[in-house]
Amino acid sequence: MSNPTANWERVGDRFYHKIKLYDAVFDQDLELENYVIAGAPFSGAIALYRDESKLHTYRGSQTSKSSIDIYSCSGKLIRRINWDKGSIRGLGWSEDEKLLVVTEDGTVRCYYDLQGDFTQFSLGSGVEEHGVRACRFWSNGFVAILSNNQLIAISHYNEPRPKLLATPPEDLVHSWTVIPPAYTLSRSVEVLLAVGQTIYVVDSTDAEDRVLPNGPFKHVSVSPNGLYVTLYTEDGKVWVITSDFQNKIGEYESKAKTVPKDVQWCGNDSVLLAWEDEVHMIGPNGAVLKYYYDGWVHLLADVDGVRLMTNDVCEFLQKVPDTTEDIFKLGSTSPASVLLDAVDQLEKKSPKADENIQLIRSSLPDAVAACVQAAGQEYSTYWQKQLLKAASFGKSVLDLYSSDDFVDMCEKLRVLNALRDYRIGLPLSLEQYERLTSEKLIQRLINRREYLLAIRVSDYLRIPTNKIYVHWASQKVRNSTADEDTICSTVVDKLNNKRGISFEVIARAAYDEGRSHLATQLLNHESRAGKQVPLLLSMSEDELALDKAIASGDTDLVYFVLLHLKRTLPLASFFRLLTNRPLATALVESSALDQDRSLLKDLYYQDDRALDGANLLFSEALAQTAPQTKIDKLRLASKCLEDHSSKDPTAALYHKSYQEAQALIRLQSSLDSDLHAGEKVYTGLSLNATLHRLILTTHGKRANKIASDFRVPEKVFAWIRLRALVAKRDWTELEEIATKNKRSSIGWEPYFNEVLGAGNTKLAGGVFVAKCTGLKARERSEMWVKCGMVGRAGEELAKAKDLEGLEELRGKASGSGAVEIERLIAQLRPKR
Repeated sequence: MSNPTANWERVGDRFYHKIKLYDAVFDQDLELENYVIAGAPFSGAIALYRDESKLHTYRGSQTSKSSIDIYSCSGKLIRRINWDKGSIRGLGWSEDEKLLVVTEDGTVRCYYDLQGDFTQFSLGSGVEEHGVRACRFWSNGFVAILSNNQLIAISHYNEPRPKLLATPPEDLVHSWTVIPPAYTLSRSVEVLLAVGQTIYVVDSTDAEDRVLPNGPFKHVSVSPNGLYVTLYTEDGKVWVITSDFQNKIGEYESKAKTVPKDVQWCGNDSVLLAWEDEVHMIGPNGAVLKYYYDGWVHLLADVDGVRLMTNDVCEFLQKVPDTTEDIFKLGSTSPASVLLDAVDQLEKKSPKADENIQLIRSSLPDAVAACVQAAGQEYSTYWQKQLLKAASFGKSVLDLYSSDDFVDMCEKLRVLNALRDYRIGLPLSLEQYERLTSEKLIQRLINRREYLLAIRVSDYLRIPTNKIYVHWASQKVRNSTADEDTICSTVVDKLNNKRGISFEVIARAAYDEGRSHLATQLLNHESRAGKQVPLLLSMSEDELALDKAIASGDTDLVYFVLLHLKRTLPLASFFRLLTNRPLATALVESSALDQDRSLLKDLYYQDDRALDGANLLFSEALAQTAPQTKIDKLRLASKCLEDHSSKDPTAALYHKSYQEAQALIRLQSSLDSDLHAGEKVYTGLSLNATLHRLILTTHGKRANKIASDFRVPEKVFAWIRLRALVAKRDWTELEEIATKNKRSSIGWEPYFNEVLGAGNTKLAGGVFVAKCTGLKARERSEMWVKCGMVGRAGEELAKAKDLEGLEELRGKASGSGAVEIERLIAQLRPKR
C-alpha cells in the first residue's frame, strides 16, 4: 500500500504533488534539448520538431530529414509528418487537438486528425515581405509576430480571417504572450509585448504602454484564468501582477545567473521557472520548491497543472485538490478522513468502524460526497478503490442517499483508467475530462485509430457509435490493399444493422482515393437519396444520380440534379438523359415554361414534339403587340407543323388555324389603316369580334365579304349580325331582314328574344312573333304576353281552341284585356 502523501510537498500554505504518469518515455538518442516541443491541452498529443537554430548530431541521411513527430504522453509515436515546406516559426495545438504549423512565409497548416491530413491557409500576401518571427497560441486561435513587430491574429481555425492588430513600437521585443479573448474586457485577443523597460498591451485598435519599471522582461506568462501575469526581469526577479496591471501580487528573487528557458503557470496558484535540468516552483508569498532532473526538461502547461517531460519520465505537477488534502493530510479529523479510517477498521473487523460512523453521523452525507470526489482526483487505483469503498460504506448506513454521484464517478474512473494505460497515453485528470467532454474524448480516440476502445467507451457511456464505425470504414477504403469488391463486402458486413451509418461519407473517402467503382458500390447501401445524389454528381455518375433522385420522390432533389446537369452537360446530352424519364421531363417543362422558353423549344425539337413546339410559339404570338411580330411567330408555328399535317389530323387542324390567324392579323391591320387611319381598333380582336364591330360601324358589306372569305358558318354569322344590329338599334334593317326572308338559319325566336331584350316590344310582337310559325300556339301566346299584348295572346289560343290556356291567361289579364279574354272563353265554352 502506497502512502498517498509521499509525493506531497508544501509550497507556502498549500500542498503540491508530482505524479509520475509514464517512464521511459523517449529513446535516449532523442536529444530533447534540440527540439521544439508543444503539447495539446487536456493531456493531449505532443508534437516535436527539431530546433533549426541548434546544432545536432548527424545520424545518417534518413534521420536528417525534417519531420514533425507526434507522440502520446507515454512516448508512443502516433504519426511522423515529413516536412519540406520551409522554416517553422510556430507550432501549437487547438483545444480540439488540431496541430497548427506556421511557416516563415505565413503559410498555416491545420492537421486535424493526427494522421497527416490537413487544411491550409495563409496569413496574407504582405507577410512574405517581412516573415513570421514567432507565434503564440490559445484554444481557438493564435497571434503571429512579424520581423517588423506587426501582429496578425487568427481567432477561429474553422473560418480563418487574418486580422492586423494595432501597430506596436518597432523596438526589440524581449518576450511576449497573449491573453485569450475569453479573458479580456473587449472579448478580442490582447498581446503583451515586453519592449524596452516596459510592457505594451496591444489589441485590434490600440497599443498602450503600461509604464512599468524594472524592465526589460525576459519572460511574460498569463495564468490559465487570464487574471494574473508573471514577468521575469533581466536581473532574475519574478513579478506576479494582475492582468490589468493595477496590482502587484508578489515578487520573488530567483538569484539565478542565467535566464530560464521557460516560464509557465501551474494552474492559477503558482509559477514554474525551467532551466535545462532544473525547475523552480514559486508559490504565494514567494514560497519556492525546486526539482532536479538528469536530463533536459520541458514544461507543457495545462488547465489544472503542468506536464514535465524528459526522456525518462512524464510527470504531472499540480496543486493537491482540496478534498484530497482534507482527507489525507496528516492528523486530519475531517468526516471524510474518519470515514476512510472506518473502512480500514471494517476490513480488520474492528468494532471501531462503527464508532467512527457514529462519531460523524451528522456529517456522513458530506463525508460520502468528499470521498467520491477525492476518488476521482486519484491516479492510484488502490486509493480510488479505498475511497469508493469508504463512500459505499457510508451511504449504506444512510437511510436516504442518491447514488447518482457515486455511480457517475465509478463510470468516469473506469474510463480514465483505460485512457491512462501506456498503450493509449491519455493521462487525463478528472477536471480535464469534465472540461473536455465525453464526445470530444471519443474523437481523440478515433484520431488515434483506437477504434475498439472508442466503441467500448461509447457503449459504456451510452454514446452513439456511428461516427466511430464510419471513420473506421473510411480508413479501410483508403488504406486497404484488397480488391474493391472485397473491401465493400468487408465494410458492409461490419456495418450491417448498425444505426446511423452514413455510407455517403465512406463512399466519398473511397472516391477521394480514386476508387470510383468502390464509391458507387458503397453508395448503393446509403438509404438517404439526398446523401447519395451530390456525391454521384461529383463522380460524374449523372444518369445514376438522376435515377436515384427520381426514385426518392423528392422533386426538390430532382430539380437540384437537373440544374446541375444543365449547367455541366452539353444540351444534347442533357436532353438524352431526359428520355424515358417522364417526371424529369415534366419538371424541366414546367420550370422552362416560366424561366427559359428557348430551352423548352430545344426540348420539343429534340423530342420531335412539333405540336407542343407550335403551341408554344402560338402562345408567344398572343403575347406580342406588334402585328408583324405576331405574324412572324405564327408563321414559325405553322412551319413547325408542315411536315406533320399530312399524317396527323390534329396537326393539320392546327396548321390551318395558324394560317387563318395570320390572315386575320393582316386583315385587321388593313382595316385599321383603311378605316381608322392606323389607330388600332381591330388589331387583337377575334374574327367574330371583328365582324361584330364592322356591322356595328355600318360596314356590313365588308363584314359579309370577310365572313365569306373566312368561311364563317352561316348560323354563326347570323348571330353576329343580329347582335350587332340590335346593339346599334338598327330596327329598320332588322325589319327588312324579316320582310325579305321567309326563313332564318337560326330561326326567328332569337330575333324576337334579342329585340325584346333591347326593349322594342312593338317590333318584337308586330313582326317576329308571326314569323315563329314552327312554335305551338301556347308558346306564341307567351311571346305576345311578353310584349304586353294580352288580347293578341288570347286570339292565338282561341284559334287553337285552347280553352284551358285561355283560363290560365285570364289571371294575367286586366281591364279591357280581361273583358276580351272572357268573351273568347265564352265563345269556346259549349252551350247548354
